[in-house]
Amino acid sequence: MKYEGSCHCGNVAFEAEGEIDSVIACNCSMCRRKGSLLWFVPFERFHLKQGAEALKSYKFNKNVIDHQFCTTCGMHPFAEGVDPKGNKIAAINVRCLEGVDLDALDVHHYDGASA
Repeated sequence: MKYEGSCHCGNVAFEAEGEIDSVIACNCSMCRRKGSLLWFVPFERFHLKQGAEALKSYKFNKNVIDHQFCTTCGMHPFAEGVDPKGNKIAAINVRCLEGVDLDALDVHHYDGASA
C-alpha cells in the first residue's frame, strides 16, 4: 500500500510504501514531547515529493537520527536513520499520513528514555 503524508502546512509532502503492521510509541525526550507514532520503512520505500528546502534536521543524544521538521509549521513528519543491520531507514510519523485509522494500529511501547 502507498501512503501520502505531509507536514501541517503542506510545504513538505512525501509518500511511503508498505504495510503498517505496528507502530512504535517511544518515551525518549524527543518522542515524548512530540507524541509521534513511528512506522519504520526501508529508505528506498520513502519518497520526498516536495519541500526539501523547507526541512531542517535536528540530532540529539547519540546524534545518529536526523529528526526532520518543517521550518514553517514545525511539524516532525519523519526522521532518517540506520537500523541495527546498517540499512538506511525512514521513521515515519503516522500521524502525518492521510487515511490512517490511528485507533486500529498495534502500538508497541519502546523505552527510549533508558536506551
